[in-house]
Amino acid sequence: MKGKRFNFDWNQARAFLATAQEGSLSAAARVLQQQQPTLSRQVSSLEEDLEVTLFERVGRRLVLTASGLELLEHFEAMGVAAEMISLTASGQSQAIEGRVTIAATNVMATYHLPRIIKAIRQKEPRVKIDVVASNEISDLKRREADIAIRHMRPEQPDLIAKLLCEPKLQLYASPEYLEAQGFPELSADISRLDFIGVENPEWLFAALDNMGITITSDNIAITSESGTVYMALVQAGLGVGLFTKELASQPPRLRPVLSEAEGIPVPVWLVTHRELYTSRLIRLVFDELALHVPRVLMRLPDDNA
Repeated sequence: MKGKRFNFDWNQARAFLATAQEGSLSAAARVLQQQQPTLSRQVSSLEEDLEVTLFERVGRRLVLTASGLELLEHFEAMGVAAEMISLTASGQSQAIEGRVTIAATNVMATYHLPRIIKAIRQKEPRVKIDVVASNEISDLKRREADIAIRHMRPEQPDLIAKLLCEPKLQLYASPEYLEAQGFPELSADISRLDFIGVENPEWLFAALDNMGITITSDNIAITSESGTVYMALVQAGLGVGLFTKELASQPPRLRPVLSEAEGIPVPVWLVTHRELYTSRLIRLVFDELALHVPRVLMRLPDDNA
C-alpha cells in the first residue's frame, strides 16, 4: 500500500487490538461489548484497507501473521495514547460528583469497604462508587479501576501509591476446631494441625516459618484462592488460617492460636493514576480511603466518634 492514503478508523483499530490480545473474535467482542459479526467486519475492513492479512486461524484461536505482528506494536502505541487522552480528560473534571471505580481483594470488598463507602457517601452523597472485587492486580492504566487497594507497591512510575498501614496476620481457628484439638498452645502442637491453603503455598510456608511453625503440604487438605471462601472454611472448623485481628472478629468469631507469636505484617497500598489524581472527585475518594482504611484495619478511633 505504498503511497496509498489510509483513512484511519479507531473502531477498526480497537477491534484489531482486542482480537490480538484475546485470541478470538468472540472473546474480543465480549471485552468491547459488541456483537461478534460487527467486530469481525471491522477486522476484515482493516485488512482490506491495509491490504494485508492480519490473522490466521490455528485450531480455535486467531494468531497474528507476520504482518499483524509488525503492525501490532504501532496499534498498541495508539491504544496507549488514546487511554492517556481519556485519563487526562477524566483528570480535568473538577466536580465533586460522578462515579469512581475501586478495586480491592474480595476480603477487603466484602468485610471492610462497605462501612468505608458508607462514610464517603454520607459526606458526599453525589459520589457514586463501583466496587471491583478481585484478587487480580487491576490495570489502572487501562481503566479497569480508578483507585486500587493492593498488598504490593506498584512499579509503574505513572502511578501514585500511598502506604496506608501494615496490619499483622495471626493464626486463628474456630472454637469448635480448637476444642476438638485440645487447645494446642506450643508450636510443635500447632504443626500437626490442619491448615487452609492459599493460592501460593510457598508464601504460607515461609510466613509460618517466620512464626516458628513448620508445616508441609501434608498439613493442607483444602485450598482456596478466594479470601472470602478461605475465611468461611476456617469458620466452618476445617482448619487454621491467617487473619488480622479485625477480620477474625467478624461473626462467627475466631479464636487466636499461639497468640504470643509475632504477627506477619501485610502492607496495604492505595494506588491511582497521576493524571486521575488531578480530578477533585478522584482525589476526594482517594483521601477518604486513606483516612478510613487504616482506622478500619487497625481498629483506630474515629475522630468524629
